[in-house]
Amino acid sequence: MRIAVIHDWLITAGGSEKVLRELLYLLRNHDTELFTLMDFLSDEDRERFIFGKQSHTSFLQHIPGIKEKYKYFFPLFPRAIRSLKTEGFDVIISSSHSVAKSVQKHPGQIHISYCHTPMRYLWDMRQQYMSDYGLNKGWKRWIAKPLMQNIRNWDFVTSSDVDFFIANSKYIQIRIKNNYHRDSTVIYPPVNTDFFVPFDKKESYYVTASRLVPYKRIDLIARAFSEMPDKKLIIIGDGPAWKEIKSFSAPNIEMIKYDTNEVLRYYLQRAKAFVFAAEEDFGITPVEAMACATPVIAFGKGGVLETVQDETTGIFFHHQTVKSIVDAVYRFENQQSTFEPDKIRQQALKFNRQRFHEEMAAFLQKHAGISCSL
Repeated sequence: MRIAVIHDWLITAGGSEKVLRELLYLLRNHDTELFTLMDFLSDEDRERFIFGKQSHTSFLQHIPGIKEKYKYFFPLFPRAIRSLKTEGFDVIISSSHSVAKSVQKHPGQIHISYCHTPMRYLWDMRQQYMSDYGLNKGWKRWIAKPLMQNIRNWDFVTSSDVDFFIANSKYIQIRIKNNYHRDSTVIYPPVNTDFFVPFDKKESYYVTASRLVPYKRIDLIARAFSEMPDKKLIIIGDGPAWKEIKSFSAPNIEMIKYDTNEVLRYYLQRAKAFVFAAEEDFGITPVEAMACATPVIAFGKGGVLETVQDETTGIFFHHQTVKSIVDAVYRFENQQSTFEPDKIRQQALKFNRQRFHEEMAAFLQKHAGISCSL
């Protein structure tokens, strides 16, 4: 059996790449090839996330400067994903948060799509994205609005080529139903709870970690801690919003470029709490924090409602505002002694890699006849 695994792009190593790694691990004994729009992983990340595989890429790979500016080429994504040559494969498995699920399907093939999210910028979060990227005014709006509507129509039509959808959370299951009118099975992403483990001593700082892009709302967290000069915040990440956040950060805020999971683990283990302000599809990093027995202060919407237990493993705030974050931090400090490290760790263990392997292997066996080695 020949299997084509489709992933949107390989530029940075984030949550969807962690899922991709486990998919490739499960399929390690099969004839499996990897396809992406573009691939700029470092040699180190290539070994760590895709076991050294070389991926088949689209024509976008060869456009000068696209690694830094790839989002500006979004109108070409539909053509690029359909250009990937997947003939001769028995099964297609897509890991999709953008256009991977719309890859060309050929007669006799089975397509299983692990959906991290329907494209946010076309569906539920379109207005926010247009505002964040300055596309909601003037001539940019005149061009962007019909273009995005056309791609949205295409996204809906191509969803019919998927035989089976897997959602990464109940939150995304609802969005798949609302946007594509399709049913799906929930299989939560894998969290490496063998790597993210508790440390015996907490320090006095708070931490957040993320790609620094607008919808993650790291800017709100930084502004909130700028108003609490007696509380230290460490921001771990990288991305286009780095300079902006750095420009208004106060002396009590330290920014660290994401380097390795070892660095992330070090700070998660020792933090007083992890702060999370995004409306996320699932949110692997808050679970990694809990695996380190670190409570989570989170915006109470999206996938985090399925992972964090309010008042037991963390605290929710309900508005994406500076005031809500500040109030939540003070509420947390008033209740800090009530959080039990063992309970926090046990909640994270529900999302471990073994559980993902078993559920995904059973799904692939049932719907595609693929036998996986656990």
